[in-house]
Formats: sequence, C-alpha cells, structure tokens
Amino acid sequence: QVQLVESGGGLAQAGGSLRLSCAASGRTFSNHHMAWFRQAPGKEREFVAAIANSDGRVDYADSVKGRFTLSRDNAKNTVYLQMNSLKPEDTAVYSCAARQMIGYALLLRGIAYYNYWGPGTQVTVSS
Repeated sequence: QVQLVESGGGLAQAGGSLRLSCAASGRTFSNHHMAWFRQAPGKEREFVAAIANSDGRVDYADSVKGRFTLSRDNAKNTVYLQMNSLKPEDTAVYSCAARQMIGYALLLRGIAYYNYWGPGTQVTVSS
C-alpha cells in the first residue's frame, strides 16, 4: 500500500509560479511511476505529467509542456511539480498518483493505469 499526500497548492497570479510536492509513504518509492493529474470545475480529470520509476523519463501534456517541470527525489520519497508561467486555465485540483513498476516500463497517461491517489491540492490562478 502507498499513501500519497500533496502540498504546495494555493493562489497565484497569472504569470506566477507554484511548486507542488507529493510525499509518498509505504512501499519502495523508486519502484513506482508517479504522475500528476488535475480536475477543473465541471471538467473531467486530465493528465498533466508523469515520471518513470528510476531512469528519469518524463512525459508532459501539451498544455503544460515548457511551463511545468516534474522531478523526483527518491531519497526523500517525493515528487515535485514546478509550475511556471501559470495561466487561469491551470486552475484545478491537482492530484498525485502512483503505480508500482519493476524495471523498464512505458509511461502511460490513462487514469486507470494508476492505482494509488492522493487527496489533491487546490491551485487557483487569478488573471
């Protein structure tokens, strides 16, 4: 079992920055692909970014590519989502997700692919 807790959400102005953190406890963190998803009011949850278990591969949604950076610190069991050049359309509840993977595996964007989820943190970007 893996427990995930997000932090770092809040209010930012358009063009500003926020850094989200997702702390994991439980099974070996380095054996898990990690991802961020977001859900805006009235919209479906959507993929934001994912990072592989141990080789640093990262995948980003087109809507955040070049503005968001996903990284992980396996020693601290934490992933970080650095969000720059924020836009009002980035407003959403951001949730961290994990899936255990042993060895090399493709990074996938599907919600159903991830079986551990955090409660989420609100990000609000004002214009």
